[in-house]
Amino acid sequence: MKLISHRGNINGKHEGFENNPNYIDTAIEQGYDVEVDVWFISETFFLGHDEAQYGITLEWLLERSENLWVHCKHIDAIEEFKRLELEQKITKINYFYHQEDDVTITSHGHLWKYPGVPQIKNCVSVMPEIHNEDINGCYGVCSDNIIKYSYKR
Repeated sequence: MKLISHRGNINGKHEGFENNPNYIDTAIEQGYDVEVDVWFISETFFLGHDEAQYGITLEWLLERSENLWVHCKHIDAIEEFKRLELEQKITKINYFYHQEDDVTITSHGHLWKYPGVPQIKNCVSVMPEIHNEDINGCYGVCSDNIIKYSYKR
């Protein structure tokens, strides 16, 4: 089962650190994938949940692409990833866009399920602990407390 740290959180929500590139690297170093929030503004990528906070490069994303689940925070970001995919054949980045959709599909074909929505086989279940969801049959879990799911590896 894929264990995905939500914004770099491993053992609880730490809003002051979320989406910080160093925080993300720490989660990856501990063996987790990480869901990151990405913006694309004025030809620059940024990490940040409610706003663009940390400038990053395409190279930064590519170097970590095996471990990142890129949540595009606005249309400009998803358009840029699609452009890179079509024009430059950059397909390593697993990206998606959603607001409060029940489920969305990532660019790598994974189902990303919103909390509280009935379980979908082979999906990534986001924050299943909120609604005490059964994660059997899931492809992965994304959580602020991903360490709690380490036994499922």
